[in-house]
Amino acid sequence: MIDNSSIESLKNSIDIIDVVGSYVELKKAGANYKANCPFHGEKTPSFVVSPSKQIYHCFGCGVGGDSIKFIMEMEKLSYPEAIEKLASMFNFSLNYTKGSSDYSDIKRVLEAIGQWYVKNLHQNPTAKAYLTSRGVSQSSIERFEIGYVPSGKEVIRFLESALLSLPKAVEAGIIAMGENKRGYYARLAERITFPIYAPNGGIVGFGGRTITDHPAKYINSPQTKLFNKSRLLYGYHLAKESIYKNKRLIICEGYLDVVMFHQAGFTEAVAGMGTALTPEHLPMLRKGEPKIILAYDGDKAGIAAALKAASMLSKAGFDGGVVLFPQGEDPADMIANAESEKVAALLRKAKPMIPFVIEKTCEGYDLHDPRAKEAAFAALKEFLGGLSQIVKDAYIPLASTLLGIAPAMFNNQTRISQAKERFAERRDDIAQLSILKTLLEKPELIDMVLNVVDRDMFGEYADLFSALLEGQKEHPKLSGLLVDETYRVMSKEEMKHLLQNFLIKQYDRKLKSIVSDTEIPFAKKSFFIRKIKTDIIPRLKRGELVTYDINLS
Repeated sequence: MIDNSSIESLKNSIDIIDVVGSYVELKKAGANYKANCPFHGEKTPSFVVSPSKQIYHCFGCGVGGDSIKFIMEMEKLSYPEAIEKLASMFNFSLNYTKGSSDYSDIKRVLEAIGQWYVKNLHQNPTAKAYLTSRGVSQSSIERFEIGYVPSGKEVIRFLESALLSLPKAVEAGIIAMGENKRGYYARLAERITFPIYAPNGGIVGFGGRTITDHPAKYINSPQTKLFNKSRLLYGYHLAKESIYKNKRLIICEGYLDVVMFHQAGFTEAVAGMGTALTPEHLPMLRKGEPKIILAYDGDKAGIAAALKAASMLSKAGFDGGVVLFPQGEDPADMIANAESEKVAALLRKAKPMIPFVIEKTCEGYDLHDPRAKEAAFAALKEFLGGLSQIVKDAYIPLASTLLGIAPAMFNNQTRISQAKERFAERRDDIAQLSILKTLLEKPELIDMVLNVVDRDMFGEYADLFSALLEGQKEHPKLSGLLVDETYRVMSKEEMKHLLQNFLIKQYDRKLKSIVSDTEIPFAKKSFFIRKIKTDIIPRLKRGELVTYDINLS
């Protein structure tokens, strides 16, 4: 049991604003703070938190209580579990009249294994050489407690020799049970390790970077009682003091980027856990009200991640900008090559978020195509609609100029969903006709197509597909297709990729029709849905061409 005096000490050491603010965005409202209630859907804030009384209350649904009650409701925990959760969040050590808690046992495993990882790094020349080659200094290795995990068998041996409970190590995300419960295996092996801390300094998990040829470059701890990657930012516990002081927060893509940013003096840098920013990150980002700088790679994936993050942050009212590092110029490598001043210059010239979203959205469409232009307009109208009226009005001129339309269009009642649907249909047409044009010029690919698709899948172009197969090269529409520059001839790999996407869309449509078909018996319907969702679509997404099954109906 938890000692009562320990519970009282915990209550006295935490602030309800920090507790609630870890889950929802709080905004100052006089002496109190307000937010949209996390316990019921609402658009107008009626959820009030009082720092003086250390309680919360919702005037909409009537819920209320202290920090412990809040954690109990949010996490669906019992009273003792909520206390232990709070203690782990704020790195507070509870006293027990007898026994111990799951949280303290898990933390003990994480702390012990982390120290062992650090010790291993100093004994592994290959891992040390890799860090040196990336420009990581010894002081950075020590500051970030970078380590190395050897083979999985050595992990198990260490846990057993240190008398650490293997089931608790499973709960901590260090090891896992093998298939058919045939022994344990280590989740990280032969990787450089980066310990991940909660904002208040308690270790909660690890990230691991391979130095072998493992296809997964980075692996993170799994979801545990302590580790929730959607609410964590790597390096935040070391960066928060600078964030509050300098009113700036730099979000980069990887662990090494954070390490090198800090090494160069940009100590406000943090990174996500291998996932995109989510609304769950917003309360943490809001603390200290910093300006947010998104510092991402300038490749296709980096641009897409920056666009998504900038859109979400802009709608949430954050100020800041976006820096896209030139392709081939990784920020960590730039700093390692003594180009810190160049990095600083790029950060100073960050593109403001809202213009970035508007410009990159327009670049994603062929604005010479009326239907694509309509879809771009719909996307921008939807984005601008999520901003405050004053901010929206300020950026309508930019959006209208880039699109080449009248500003008044953004105030008209436009059916956004219909515009997107029409554009999706247009893209389907382009995909189908691109397949046909490629087959006209590369008939050796016909067998690959026939092995996986059916004539009827080409819809209104089914007769054209039949004409192609019959060798009707003089067919007027086929002749026209050969000279139409809208559709291009693809390579074999491009054709394979397009067929995979084509088949995925076909199965998505098939799935919807099966779900809505009242004539299919329940057992048969369940079998079809399960086969499509758990077998066919995953295989297609893994890169396998799967023959279309016309019998799934």
